[in-house]
Amino acid sequence: MKKYNVGIIGYSWAAEAHIEAINKTIYAQVTALCSSRKLDSAEISAKHGGNIKCFTDLSQMLADPELHAVSICSYPADHASQAIMAAKAGKHLIIEKPIALSWNECLAVEAAVKEAGVKTCVCFECRFSSQLITIKSVIDQGLLGKIHYGEVDYYHGIGPWYGQFRWNIKKDAAGSSLLSAGCHAMDALLLCMGSEFESVSSYAAYSKNNDFAKYEYPTSSVSIVKFKNGSVGKVASVIDCLQPYYFHFHLVGSEGSLLDNKFYSAKLAGLNKNKWSELSMKMLDSGDVSDHPYQIQFEAFFKALDEDREMPLTNLVEALKTHELIFAADKSAESN
Repeated sequence: MKKYNVGIIGYSWAAEAHIEAINKTIYAQVTALCSSRKLDSAEISAKHGGNIKCFTDLSQMLADPELHAVSICSYPADHASQAIMAAKAGKHLIIEKPIALSWNECLAVEAAVKEAGVKTCVCFECRFSSQLITIKSVIDQGLLGKIHYGEVDYYHGIGPWYGQFRWNIKKDAAGSSLLSAGCHAMDALLLCMGSEFESVSSYAAYSKNNDFAKYEYPTSSVSIVKFKNGSVGKVASVIDCLQPYYFHFHLVGSEGSLLDNKFYSAKLAGLNKNKWSELSMKMLDSGDVSDHPYQIQFEAFFKALDEDREMPLTNLVEALKTHELIFAADKSAESN
């Protein structure tokens, strides 16, 4: 088994979560960090363990032949150019969501990855959560039958009390409510519905709250997705809510339904259809990156590298499907 050396691009709370998760895997260790801020290697190494060399010039970090992969944790507007640069340097890629702020940039990343032949991991890490693993198992075992309607909604008030707020309010830095945060819900919908999408219609709204008035784009959106198999899905992305974090699931099928951590299935004899049965699983109940299942996702990525194959669930090909739908939804909302 090979031990992979990883460089981190950007140094923020997401980067710190990535460093901790990568170092906890059996496959990899963080050996380099590139930030626009000048950082002390000894201090960073002492904080995170190991021997981490710090850079302010990305090209210098990428020139290290001992560096096998990079994790891109910088501002979203920089993701595409840095991913392309790293791919051209022959480094495997971990990319925090979103891949880019435009569909054309996403396609440019895809082209660079194909040309370089590097492997990819996009941080739709919720697919590796206990909640989504359990929900997908319920679906795959046929307990819901054929799903014809699904809704996955993301409620997370990203106001001044939240670290992301300072740049998330800017359209050229975050893109949209759906792209910057609700993308996890759209990605989960695609995972659950199991069909290629055909079209999407979306509407968006602003909050009247003074804190959220600082946003340069609508802070709430709702998208209706039509799938090629005839099923329909809905995604709400609400980052202007004053409430606890809530990742909502409701799936309706020919043999049963699932609501968050509860379900009913006609496939199981003896269940009372007037009462939900509860599923025992850890819920997605926080936007804090320290609570996200990065380690499980990164274990899968480095294991795939070790076996010279693409990782499951969150490789670039899968993630581009979600991004294509998000950009189409935002286009619909902007054009009415």
